Amino acid sequence: MNITSSVSPTTADGPVTRALVIAGGGAAGNAWALGVIAGLADAGVDVTGADLIVGTSSGSTVAAQITGATTPAALYAAITAEAPPLRGAPGSRPGPARGVSGQSYLDWSQEIIDTSADAAEMRRRMGAAALERDTSDGADGRKWRDVVAGRLPHASWPEQRVLITAVEARTGEPVVFSRESGVELVDAVAASTSAMIPYPIGEHRYLNGGYRRSENADLAAGYGRVLVLVPFGGRTRMPAGWGMDLAAQVQELRAGGSRVETVFPDAGAGQVFDANALDPSTRRQAATGGFEQGRSLAGAVGELWG
Repeated sequence: MNITSSVSPTTADGPVTRALVIAGGGAAGNAWALGVIAGLADAGVDVTGADLIVGTSSGSTVAAQITGATTPAALYAAITAEAPPLRGAPGSRPGPARGVSGQSYLDWSQEIIDTSADAAEMRRRMGAAALERDTSDGADGRKWRDVVAGRLPHASWPEQRVLITAVEARTGEPVVFSRESGVELVDAVAASTSAMIPYPIGEHRYLNGGYRRSENADLAAGYGRVLVLVPFGGRTRMPAGWGMDLAAQVQELRAGGSRVETVFPDAGAGQVFDANALDPSTRRQAATGGFEQGRSLAGAVGELWG
């Protein structure tokens, strides 16, 4: 099922509030989410004006991209017009995907997940392992900042509420950046998209926001209507008992009175939401599939959005 919904009664008075949650998914996930948003807009449903936008990992890039002056149509057109970079070219991946030992990011992180007792221990150990890998004295972070800055249409936080997630590598503590955090937008996005090498902001070092809580849809608690774009279809690499999964987050939102719809990629986006999601050559098909999916779901999403 590509879209699911649930209606819970709400007793709150006043206007309905809307939240858009954009989960991570690598190069493919970024393109797919932008395609869905552009397809919805093309069919007359603009979700970019949500009262709250939550971005995680590649979804944080989307959150920054859609809250600038560039229209969803222009962002989508840019993807379909881009020539895929050569594999391994600078900036071709959303963060270091392979360490000095040749171990893949998925293998490296899964080993830590599998040997951790709970989410808090996993975050601490992930941070410690990433700090141990960082021998660049900040050079990798500076390079990554330049890459991220080149992807954002604006440097300033938007006026509307945007939350971007990360994890403090030295303590393992979850972090949520906003305009009030005193951190520049490009740094927040660079932190949320970091992988095997922690991203420096001042004296702190940060890792991928997906380690906070996968999609981080729980940050939309209290909003009346919530749309969650989920490139990886709600799958999780974490044990079910940790409560990191999408189903647990959606259950919490619904219990709090929110109406929630989740959108997963359909076949039009291609079979790219696995380890290949980091490959930039997946972007065009993911975007075009997302665009057509957004158009087809405009009725259901429009009914949610009101």
